[in-house]
Amino acid sequence: MRLRALLDTHILGLRLLGGEDELDRTVRGVMTTDLRDPSRYLSGGELVLTGLAWRREPEDSERFVRILAAANVAGLAAGEAELGAIPDDLVQACARHRLPLFSVEEAVSFASITEHVVRQVSSERAGDLAAVVDRHRRLMTSGPTGGGPEVVLDLLGSDLDLRAWVLSPTGRQIAGSTLADSGPELSGELAARLAGEHLAAARTGRRGPHRITLGGATYSLFPIRHEGRDLRQTLLSDWLLAVEADAGDWPAERLDLLHGVTQLIAVERDRRDAARTVRRRLAQEVLELVQTGAPPAEIAARLRVAAPVLLPGLGTAPHWQIVVARVEWEGGDVPGGPVAQTLLEEMLVDPGTFGPEPSDRIAVAHTGDEAVALVPLPVPDEAGDSSATGLRAVELLTVVQEPLGRGLDGDGRLTVGVSASVHSAEGLRGALEEARHARRVAAARPGRVCAAGHEELASHVLLLPFVPDDVRRAFTARLLDPLRDYDRRHRAELIPTLEAFLDCDGSWTRCATRLHLHVNTLRYRVGRIEQLTGRDLSRLEDKLDFFLALRMS
Repeated sequence: MRLRALLDTHILGLRLLGGEDELDRTVRGVMTTDLRDPSRYLSGGELVLTGLAWRREPEDSERFVRILAAANVAGLAAGEAELGAIPDDLVQACARHRLPLFSVEEAVSFASITEHVVRQVSSERAGDLAAVVDRHRRLMTSGPTGGGPEVVLDLLGSDLDLRAWVLSPTGRQIAGSTLADSGPELSGELAARLAGEHLAAARTGRRGPHRITLGGATYSLFPIRHEGRDLRQTLLSDWLLAVEADAGDWPAERLDLLHGVTQLIAVERDRRDAARTVRRRLAQEVLELVQTGAPPAEIAARLRVAAPVLLPGLGTAPHWQIVVARVEWEGGDVPGGPVAQTLLEEMLVDPGTFGPEPSDRIAVAHTGDEAVALVPLPVPDEAGDSSATGLRAVELLTVVQEPLGRGLDGDGRLTVGVSASVHSAEGLRGALEEARHARRVAAARPGRVCAAGHEELASHVLLLPFVPDDVRRAFTARLLDPLRDYDRRHRAELIPTLEAFLDCDGSWTRCATRLHLHVNTLRYRVGRIEQLTGRDLSRLEDKLDFFLALRMS
């Protein structure tokens, strides 16, 4: 759609402040942000919506607009709720960079604009694909605006006699045919196998579809992904289309048709991702309050806002649980936070539940390589309803270990930590630290996908505040004093090396990169640590002892 069309839609409450000559720009999507530098989340063609929370002084406008212009966004729409009138410095900066600028009336929500733009863009993309595969026009135009992926899969079944499913990277069924004669359902075990095979094949760099025979049937696996990005940024979060057929002998026309279907489903995926914006923002706000030590009353107020969004219709304030996940790639050149965020949104859904809607009750934020999920739990009733007992790490691991392990094989790791449930704002900071401690315990274990829960911390981390001071001093002195003495005499930096090594979860490559050392130098230092202390840093028990000693020192 064109920017000009937005002005013609009066219910959106947009008023043009500058850039009239640029209104024929094409809008390919929409993004809401109040980050000072949102460049990493921009791919070009977006209508950027902002509440101006990033603006603290007039000079900020030039910097912000320069970033948007460099990313080739379509335009900027600024809300009037924060500052009232749009500041002149923002208007002038947009004029300098030829960036169309709109103001958004205070009474109009960004969600309304997002929904309108996504719906229009989805419809136009579907129409373009229909022109490419004209003989299947009904199939192509019944995508996101005609009932979702199920309608497309029904048409594949009725028109082409193909059984197909949309699966998440963990093997959860997002959509399947609703036709009465579509055959038996896809089992959870088979779906997980298909997802694992797809991830393994995609890691090789081969173009889809990937073909695999399981249980006497052949399946063709088509990726549903964002093009033009590093595979590691999307591999673990993209859906796939599994078709029960061998696409190896298909004519080009049928392959084009199925690739068109994947593009339609990708549009639907983008639409549903955009709908998560509010929940992600809630999680980010709560996380920032918790991490900065905000008063419990302020956190509680924010939770009261979050509860109706995550658990609509719930009369009682829920209990809360925090889950922390980290995705790390060898070399550290690809940020793992966005992938970890999408994975948590997927992992925390009951694997037996079809469709993406249950993930609407989970709020996930990310910073760096880490993602943090705020999971609401219904308050147990008088009979002690177990639904509030919460998530368990072992259950999460069971669901995702096989498929995601294959997707990470070679150069990546996923580690997850799960807190206990808390019933008030006062407990959230402890829950966050608890989940992070659990994740570090998981990171000390071998394997590509590891998880640990709060119940595994009861014997050490949670008891640290109650350890007598003389016991603490004796424990840390026995482990760390030899290293401190050596550092004083030789300036060898063994203590910083030990901290970095544990923080990198024992990865030689990442630790050497962080410390700007050659790997052989790092191995020498670790060897010296082991020699001085009589410990073995390849053993989980010794890693934990060093970790605790550093925490207590």
